[in-house]
Amino acid sequence: MYPTGDGDGGRQTLEPLAPQAMRHYCMSQQVWAAQALESFDAVVSATEGFRSRPGQRLMAEQVARTFSTATLGKVDEESGEAAPTRAIAVIQAGTGVGKSLAYCAPAIALALSRGTRVLISTATVALQEQLVNKDLPALAALMPQPFKFALAKGRGRYVCKLKLDRLAGTGEAEEEGEDDLFAEEEAAARAKRPRHETEARIQFYSTMAQTLSKGAWDGDRDSLDTPPEPEVWSPVAAEGASCTGKHCPAFSQCTYYDKRKELVGAQVIVANHDLLLSSLGARVLPELDNCLLVLDEAHHLPATALDQFACSMDLSRITWIERLSSRGLRIGALLEVEEIADIPKHSAQLRQTLQDLARIVMDVYGAQLKSQPSAWGPARVRVPRGELPEQLIAPLGLLAASAEGFLDALRAISKALRAEMRDKPDEAKRLSTLYAQIGMLAPRLEELHATAQLLLQDAPEGAVPAAKWFTLEVDGDFIVVKAHASPILPGTTLRNHLWSAVRGAVLTSATLTSCGHFDFFLREAGLHGDEAATTLEVPSPFNYAAQGTLIAAETRADPKNAAQFTTEMVDALLHDIARVEYGALVLFTSREQMRQAVDALPTAMRSVVLVQNALPRTQLLRRHRERVENGEPSVIFGMQSFGEGLDLPGRLCESVFITKLPFAPPDDPVGEARAEWLRAVGRDPFSELVVPATAIRLAQWVGRAIRTEEDMAHVYCYDKRLTRTSYGQRLLKGLPPFALEQRAPL
Repeated sequence: MYPTGDGDGGRQTLEPLAPQAMRHYCMSQQVWAAQALESFDAVVSATEGFRSRPGQRLMAEQVARTFSTATLGKVDEESGEAAPTRAIAVIQAGTGVGKSLAYCAPAIALALSRGTRVLISTATVALQEQLVNKDLPALAALMPQPFKFALAKGRGRYVCKLKLDRLAGTGEAEEEGEDDLFAEEEAAARAKRPRHETEARIQFYSTMAQTLSKGAWDGDRDSLDTPPEPEVWSPVAAEGASCTGKHCPAFSQCTYYDKRKELVGAQVIVANHDLLLSSLGARVLPELDNCLLVLDEAHHLPATALDQFACSMDLSRITWIERLSSRGLRIGALLEVEEIADIPKHSAQLRQTLQDLARIVMDVYGAQLKSQPSAWGPARVRVPRGELPEQLIAPLGLLAASAEGFLDALRAISKALRAEMRDKPDEAKRLSTLYAQIGMLAPRLEELHATAQLLLQDAPEGAVPAAKWFTLEVDGDFIVVKAHASPILPGTTLRNHLWSAVRGAVLTSATLTSCGHFDFFLREAGLHGDEAATTLEVPSPFNYAAQGTLIAAETRADPKNAAQFTTEMVDALLHDIARVEYGALVLFTSREQMRQAVDALPTAMRSVVLVQNALPRTQLLRRHRERVENGEPSVIFGMQSFGEGLDLPGRLCESVFITKLPFAPPDDPVGEARAEWLRAVGRDPFSELVVPATAIRLAQWVGRAIRTEEDMAHVYCYDKRLTRTSYGQRLLKGLPPFALEQRAPL
């Protein structure tokens, strides 16, 4: 069966197509693609001052071809209908290609022709907002057919009015029977917090509530002038577990649901990778087999997948279990839910088992955990090959079973509460509060259950094991032991959870090839060997050889000797940035490295340097622009997050300084587990994993230098491995073709 346009993104199924109808359908594909390109060309010609970019047109052609080929909507293969056609394009579009227009214009034109929707997913909120506030409005003004677009974010980025009003009134939770909705960590933090800080927190929430009620704020955390710290925002964030939806007394004023309504009538929805993966199967976003999916900044997708499917549990702080048990029993009894009878047994078993697990972990790994310096964060020990010690297996099995039984009881209570809300709307507030009391703690139980299951996962001979590790940290007077588990191959996770549902997709970024090839990204993204996937590399229109110079500024010290190298590198860096006339960006691979450089700054240079985290990012960049516009030098010191996404054209960034090749931190447990597995099957993790990942990161860092066809810039790299090693030569192949200069140690 094939989809027909119904104008609202829904589905309509037809009888299986006869051969003649199939020919007509194939012709429709050609017509759709041609019309999509006509729309793209019309937008380009109507854009004032827009230059023709052959690479952009080439990308638009591939997008149109891909999205016109994919079969959308329900297909009944049992009736003899052909299996749906999947089409996935992986497109590397170099800086300056104009990829947003190259995918937006043809994709939207095709969606309108086919009666479906476009789902654009990005890696950052910043790009989401650029698309919604700048790119899509400009495109809508030029396209012949009107379309609506909307921004989709996760619940947690919006305020819960019910929680905000409660905190704005007292800043404290009330009695448990009425309003105990706050996590024990928040309650403990309030108890330790100085009185003036508590009062300031109350005032902050009160001001926020007043601004919301006056319509001067839309309830979106990201639209606040200064977004609050996570510990301040978390108590008022709208979370699904405690939300009763339309039964909530504040539903008519709910920011999150107001935003959801905007999605219903939109032909284009802009989401992010976290939301896309976390909402699979939840009907929050358009169904993936019946929409056109664009993944921008697609090089982030594999890491997002690992983060999304990793889990952890706290073995030490367990008083929440008793609170959840008490709430479940009290609320279940009010609703006469029979399944609550076993809650005390499950609760007691969970508490005892967690205590047993914490003791066993310390018996087995305590010496290793206690020997690590606390200054570097939580101590950590990874389980080799994912093979847990025998004494942990039985307790984890008991934990998983008890958590499952407890969750079954909570599901029964939740079902009864929803039925009561439906039947007794006049008691919505009381019932919503009861629902939230359980919902605030139930996710911890779900995470505990998921972690136990993944820890128990035993990889058969030759199969890929999960990464498993334990951490220990001191929190006030408490020693906190946690257990963690994560898949190690993002490609397998994405293939099972995402690509199995997708029909038509375009993945794009300026950095999808590694060392000149797509293979690494295709494996990481779960598309290697997928017959539906095609690749295209669209070069940048910039003349890198004429516009930029890569200066390989060597040091005498080996970069592996961190102390000697950093001292020598800092001397060379200070010598070079002293000659900066306008804007420059220095990228460090560690906070310690950056700290040493800051400490070494001469007094005269301190007023020139802006250090990441010394100011909020937006303020720091604003000050940088002001200085450069006033003809003053300005140098930004930053780390990984500043090595990507910064757009500082012209004089704002005439020099980029890369202090060291950006290899991933050596203590990442997932990376360690993966390297261990690769070695076990006779493969080289450094060549297969470390170098390709570094190549993509380095290309992103270098990409900060040339942002327009008029830019002229220098890129300095102080790591001699770039030119002196065979893998350095591989890294060079993945960089723009700058003129290369080699400089001997100063």
